[in-house]
Amino acid sequence: MSACVPTRHDHTSRSWRQSNGPGIKRPHSPPPPRRGGRFRIAGADLSASITVFLIAVPMSLGLAVAMDAPLEAGLVAAAVGGIAAGLLGGTPLQVSGPSAGLTVVTAELIQIYGWRTTCAITIGAGLLQMLLGAVRAARSALAVSPAIVHGTLAGIGVAIALAQLHIVLGGSPQSSAVGNALALPAQLDRISPAAPLIGGLTIAILMAWPRLPGRIGRAVGRIPAALASVVIATAVAAVAAPGIARVDLPSWRSHALPELPQGPALALATAVFTVTLVASLESLLAAVAVDKLTTDRAGRQGTEPPAPAAPPVRRSDLDRELRGQGISNVLSGLLGGLPVSGGAVRSSANVRAGATGRTSTVLHGVWILLAAGLLVTALEWIPLAALAALVMMVGIQMVSFAHIRNVHKHREFPVYGATITAVVLFGVLRGVAIGVAVAVVIALHRLARTRITVTDQGGQHLVVVRGQLTFLAVPRLSRALGRIPQGSDAVVELDGFFMDHAAYETIQDWSNTQTTQGGRVVFTGRSDGRIAEPASAAHSCCRPWTPWRNHHCHDRPEPASVHHDRGTRADACDSAHHATAITADPSPSPGTTDTTAADTMTDVTSHATTSASAAAPAAEPIPSTPSSSAPPAAPRRTGVHRLVSGLSSFQRNTAPLVREELARLAREGQRPSQLFITCADSRLVTSMITASGPGDLFTVRNVGNLVPPPGAEAGDDSVGAAIEYAVEVLQVESITVCGHSGCGAMQALLGAKPDNPQTSLWRWLRHGLPSLERMTSRHRAWARISGRLPADAVEQLCLTNVVQQLDHLRAHESVAQRLAEGTLQLHGMYFHVGEAQAYLLTEGASAGTCLDEVFDHVGPGDPSGSGELERTSA
Repeated sequence: MSACVPTRHDHTSRSWRQSNGPGIKRPHSPPPPRRGGRFRIAGADLSASITVFLIAVPMSLGLAVAMDAPLEAGLVAAAVGGIAAGLLGGTPLQVSGPSAGLTVVTAELIQIYGWRTTCAITIGAGLLQMLLGAVRAARSALAVSPAIVHGTLAGIGVAIALAQLHIVLGGSPQSSAVGNALALPAQLDRISPAAPLIGGLTIAILMAWPRLPGRIGRAVGRIPAALASVVIATAVAAVAAPGIARVDLPSWRSHALPELPQGPALALATAVFTVTLVASLESLLAAVAVDKLTTDRAGRQGTEPPAPAAPPVRRSDLDRELRGQGISNVLSGLLGGLPVSGGAVRSSANVRAGATGRTSTVLHGVWILLAAGLLVTALEWIPLAALAALVMMVGIQMVSFAHIRNVHKHREFPVYGATITAVVLFGVLRGVAIGVAVAVVIALHRLARTRITVTDQGGQHLVVVRGQLTFLAVPRLSRALGRIPQGSDAVVELDGFFMDHAAYETIQDWSNTQTTQGGRVVFTGRSDGRIAEPASAAHSCCRPWTPWRNHHCHDRPEPASVHHDRGTRADACDSAHHATAITADPSPSPGTTDTTAADTMTDVTSHATTSASAAAPAAEPIPSTPSSSAPPAAPRRTGVHRLVSGLSSFQRNTAPLVREELARLAREGQRPSQLFITCADSRLVTSMITASGPGDLFTVRNVGNLVPPPGAEAGDDSVGAAIEYAVEVLQVESITVCGHSGCGAMQALLGAKPDNPQTSLWRWLRHGLPSLERMTSRHRAWARISGRLPADAVEQLCLTNVVQQLDHLRAHESVAQRLAEGTLQLHGMYFHVGEAQAYLLTEGASAGTCLDEVFDHVGPGDPSGSGELERTSA
């Protein structure tokens, strides 16, 4: 039962125990003490700064070429972005520099106003960013639809790719994306062989470098692909094409600095606003992405003890980040550099290289300063075609198919398509404006699109409302409700998430009239589920979509006014929360039992009750029958007597709903169709991940989901007895062995030593040693997950252990006999806790007839059956 599980609110109190082997993190052990001392440069930060520096130099030069700006301006922007934004920004691991998203905008500004005025515009954009950061507007910038943001960046990427393609072909780009597209046939007619060959070589190396196989791939994979492609292309060009156009870095003495802007004030203000908008959005989106990458990296490193000198990286302070970007743009403009923003490519490389703080970002800027002063001769050997090919690939990567699939899934592709098209045709600012206009039109259309149907079901009328209920739908709603005879029973199914006051009053008046005439009106969401939560109850009960989320919230004290205001809705809310179903089938298979008490208590059905408040919208509560106000409940103490309060909550809210079903199961006895063998890990809620309820699973849980083979030493008969009882007495139809990510037992096996003390735990874990031997054997293929490789050795052992325990199962006489008769099936399953994702072992591997051990992804649209794992392969 979820309420019985103590929950820690102070994450810093989680402790660590000393691991049994190197690199193995043990849960619940005291954290290592932080070491004081003076400031040091961590080795990880030093190596990460070099990695980012090797990426940033060719990219900075390439973006300067793409903008038709002075080449040294790219190096200035990269150095300023690394040092200033690294020190002052709010995202420690984000690396700032010349912006790919601003390539088109900056190129246009240089053509219209010249380089020195463009530097002044960069200064103005930086000042505006500082102002926006000071008024804490960063979060508001993220309120722009992701379809518009990604459409804008994709449109800029298309424009970049079209422009750089001309340089790769040996020509010069036009002033607009449309002009570049129209001039492409003529450029192909006068193509020169040297530049395309060098550009094609650069692209080929960029694509192939991360995919080099074997030891060579692992050895050279640490060298950034951008650096490798440019270096190899430069070397080839020096031999094969000595006359090709190359980088020309002018003397720093002739470096151009900003001047007072000259031109129409409105046009200059528009330019400043455009640079601010694109640079800010790109930086903030990159900051959010860096947070996600940092979190993912911490998750992957969960099996390793944290470095004592490396405190966890804090989440981004977006307002501080915006101010830091503004200061960087002011300094870059003053020093004659390009506009600066946070870069996803550089930042992701910094995170993946193991950076732990700002040091790597700042050092990368220092290395660029040194290179700009000491490596001028080497940089001038780089062919322009190689840099153009590098930037062209960056532009192509800005059109992300993952983003396209995401916006399509959320029905936002028209906004995305309109934005990308408008940016390519009309420029960034107009493209964003058109994208916003299309998003508003689509939102209004969806808000006004409401379908209302009335069906007579033998004396009871069913009213189905699909869509949002606003004043625009009130006339149709009134006509539909008017067709229902007065005094008749009706069920109103609301499938939407918003109801304004006009629609609420219409429904309330009609409901009161029907009730007065002797009718009964029930309000519900689709499939009798809640569609939203009343505003008045927002602080009085848990959110309903997952009953165990914040399961202890009913223990928190509430102000007396809240209890008084919500009246009887408190009981309805509490009931709706505890009655929300995990199980997909309201009537589980009869007679089945689950040996895990927590699972039985958690899985209850919500179809046993329907209340008016269960379908309340966000704006207004659904009308309910008036009743006497319940006295306010006494505030409940938290942190003590959790078991008693949880049991009391079950008896009050859940037991009345499931008593009839459990009484039937008690009369008929248990007849489970499946034996489920899984780990005792508290994070693995078997009934939740299998959508099962009381009576569906006969569950055996132990440390490491181990199945001792027959004939093992005495003292391990419990699992064998459960298998024998399930197979011979209960006649189950299938057995599933389920492993999970981050299994502590597998971590302990990896860290096992010959001199480990023979405690009860280690005497039990010896049954997992065959799994470890199977994984390390050269004669067996490794188990793997379809679509990706195992994240680390722990996950590899978790997968292999499932396969090995299936072999142990087949060695049991009762299991072998049923398998021979064809009346029993075995399944292997792996559950990734952090991803909430289940994987099933393919049919042949589960049956032991296939050597290819692959766990396939189970999607939300895959077939399932009433809480049972019926499928045998993905």
